[in-house]
Amino acid sequence: MFECKRVGVEEGMKKGPQTIEKAKQGSYVARSVSALQKIRYNNGTLGGIIQKQDGTFINKDYYTLLNETIKSNDIQVLKNFILTIGIISNHGNWFTSENQNKELKVLSQSYDWLVFLTDRGIGEFITDLLIKPKKENISIKEAFNKSYNDNKTGNIFTKVKIDYYADMALTNYFKKNETKIKLWFNVITPINKDLYELKNELILLSNKKWWGIN
Repeated sequence: MFECKRVGVEEGMKKGPQTIEKAKQGSYVARSVSALQKIRYNNGTLGGIIQKQDGTFINKDYYTLLNETIKSNDIQVLKNFILTIGIISNHGNWFTSENQNKELKVLSQSYDWLVFLTDRGIGEFITDLLIKPKKENISIKEAFNKSYNDNKTGNIFTKVKIDYYADMALTNYFKKNETKIKLWFNVITPINKDLYELKNELILLSNKKWWGIN
């Protein structure tokens, strides 16, 4: 499941005026979709609780329970569990992973994983594919140019509709540059984890027998 929220910056402003509202919306979704829920203990630490299908509860440190749930093959535990991942970018709206504003803190406390796409990453992506594309990536630039100009007749470069050849070229670009692309991101939540660990978690979850969960 994917949800996209765009936050704009009006002329003369330092950041988008809707950032806190978008952060609240994203936070609400992230905190509501999964059977695994966060709770605060009296000492301020973060706990987790999940109810099994027999009505019993498991209650532990949140990230301990999250890790155990991802590794579990117990259908009672996995039912209705969803790993939530937020990806944000643009320092003008969200600041940086080192300098978090209130909007970023709201998001980081809500998602299981919150990943920040750096300006360096955006810059390399634009340079590689739109400004100085190699021959195999020309279709990406062409699709973008057709979609964003004064005489456009339709958009073929969006998250839901994209030119076939541009899609093939993008897919190939991501596969060939996986190592470089991973350096474009900072992991904000969980602390001291990286994208390799996120990839391993997603692979592990994708190999679960979800079709056996009713």
